Amino acid sequence: MPRKFIQRFMPDHELIKRQKALRIFGNVLYNPNLWVLNRRSASGAFAVGLFMCFVPLPSQMIMAAGLAIAFGVNLPLSVALVWISNPITMPIMFYLAYKLGAWVMQLPTQSFHFELSWNYLISQMSTIGPPFLLGCAICSVVLSITGYFGIRALWRYSVVRSWQKRKLKLSLFSKAK
Repeated sequence: MPRKFIQRFMPDHELIKRQKALRIFGNVLYNPNLWVLNRRSASGAFAVGLFMCFVPLPSQMIMAAGLAIAFGVNLPLSVALVWISNPITMPIMFYLAYKLGAWVMQLPTQSFHFELSWNYLISQMSTIGPPFLLGCAICSVVLSITGYFGIRALWRYSVVRSWQKRKLKLSLFSKAK
């Protein structure tokens, strides 16, 4: 069940191989282990993708692809999960990460307004930067561990449930004879 469900949402691997940004990885993209979907590759891909979605840097997809290649987990799933932090969800996620970091550091949260300028970013990094980065790190680690073990548990549950259904069908079939 998880394999069929996840495969419905996975992009075509030929399309991913043709992406210009991923050409930096060269022929390593032709490794068949990066495209297979099993319990190990899916849970690892969830860990990589969920970890990278809280990294406050551009090119999260390229970094997720690099980690997926390094760990040998499903590449399309890792890259797709980074899009949890999209332009709509990113402000909420990063604000909550800032609040968590400020709470852990026992700092009062500051009200701020966003301004798209280099001077603004430099000045704000000294005040809200440390709690924001700490909150992002905590969220990345917790979400990736939760995703890893959650997918492994879901996969195992699905396999056990399918075994039980098969066993039930066999018992009903043998009684019918």
